[in-house]
Amino acid sequence: MPTVRERGVPRDLSRRPPPRGARRAGGRGAAGRAALRPYLLIAPAVLGMLYLLVYPLARALLISVQDFRLRQLILGDADFVGLRNYRTLLSDPQFWEVVRRTFVFMAVNVVAIMVLSTLVALMAERLGRVARTVVLSSLVLVWAVPVVAATTVFQWLFHSEFGIVNEALTGLGFGSYEGYPWFAHGGTAFAIVVLLIVWQSVPFAAITLYSALVTVPAELYESARMDGAGGARIFRSVTFPLLRPLFMLVLSLEVIWTFKAFVQIWVMTRGGPGEATTILPVYAVQTALSGQRYDLGSAASMLTVLLMSGVLVLYFRQLFRQEGEQL
Repeated sequence: MPTVRERGVPRDLSRRPPPRGARRAGGRGAAGRAALRPYLLIAPAVLGMLYLLVYPLARALLISVQDFRLRQLILGDADFVGLRNYRTLLSDPQFWEVVRRTFVFMAVNVVAIMVLSTLVALMAERLGRVARTVVLSSLVLVWAVPVVAATTVFQWLFHSEFGIVNEALTGLGFGSYEGYPWFAHGGTAFAIVVLLIVWQSVPFAAITLYSALVTVPAELYESARMDGAGGARIFRSVTFPLLRPLFMLVLSLEVIWTFKAFVQIWVMTRGGPGEATTILPVYAVQTALSGQRYDLGSAASMLTVLLMSGVLVLYFRQLFRQEGEQL
């Protein structure tokens, strides 16, 4: 029996598809909102970073080109002086002595950190499960110790009267170390600060390098051993080339962290004795606080940023050049 359609019954207009132009406009709007959504999600983090990082840097840069002392800090009527503060610092021999000491301090720390962290990572890779767990847990615990707490512990360890180090050395027969004032001598104070920073920095570098070591295929080691390569040759020809990018990343981070070390030195020695432990960040704070010369302190901070950036630029340039030669 043929189906008879009913005529005259109005169809539901709400089910009619939208016009083609409206569909395109709606599609473009939805696509635009979808493309904008990731930026909205990261907007709070970006704004927070701009406020916490970029604004202080811009503020310090502005103060460094002003005559900004205690009066200007209170009244806020600082005058623009251009590069006068930078000329004052660059013509000061004390500033260049601090720069030299800062680079020596950075080089000693970075070399010690990278050597020790590489050895610890290689040792952890070869240990059994229990011993490896103990070593890695100890590294994490050391890494988790707050900076001020660790600095205070080191102060007590090397205390002239109640320090464990003096007590142990005296007990071993070194009577000259009884009551020895470690922080009264520039060389020993510098060495203690280096020891503290290396002790705090090795855990991060060692754990990072160990996490990369476990990704190296074991077949490469077996092939190298079959060819008669020893441990040093395997590390030089197999391990290090594979770990070079991460190794260089850790190295650059250690350069940054040691270059701007401040809390440890300020809590332990305040840059003393004399100026034996005064590096650029400490020098900037001392300059700003000693005579309320906030302009010179800000200029010293900006020069510190420029020097650190210059070191990293030269380093990455050399790194990219080596990678280009390998390709």
